[in-house]
Amino acid sequence: MPSYEECLVFLLAKAYQKAHAAFKQKLAPYGITPVQHLILAVLAEEDSLAPAEISDRILMDGATLSGVLDRMAEAGLIRKEENPQDRRSLKISLTAKAKKMCADLATQRKAINEELTAKFTLEEKILLKRLLKDLKE
Repeated sequence: MPSYEECLVFLLAKAYQKAHAAFKQKLAPYGITPVQHLILAVLAEEDSLAPAEISDRILMDGATLSGVLDRMAEAGLIRKEENPQDRRSLKISLTAKAKKMCADLATQRKAINEELTAKFTLEEKILLKRLLKDLKE
């Protein structure tokens, strides 16, 4: 086996590509991307957040997030409203259309997690999650 195939960065990149492609396929009927799904999931847990709060939760820079939020607003998934506590900032909230999708999206998220880890034991799944969380930090 070539040495690069043993490289952790290579292995993580290939695992990401596989997971991302499979998740994109599951989300295609909803017309959203994995990043948009992540934002919807954050807002489903805590609606009406400032863009900076969303950015902190999903670890995305503000400039990139701004473009994603614009596209989501155009698609009717979120509302951008003036923040009553600070008129210089916005609050982002889910539309009724997005709220209807959230339960189905949670089911799709669970399904893709199960598919990607189907050959792992419960202990391996727990270990994988822990190791990925440790790498993230």
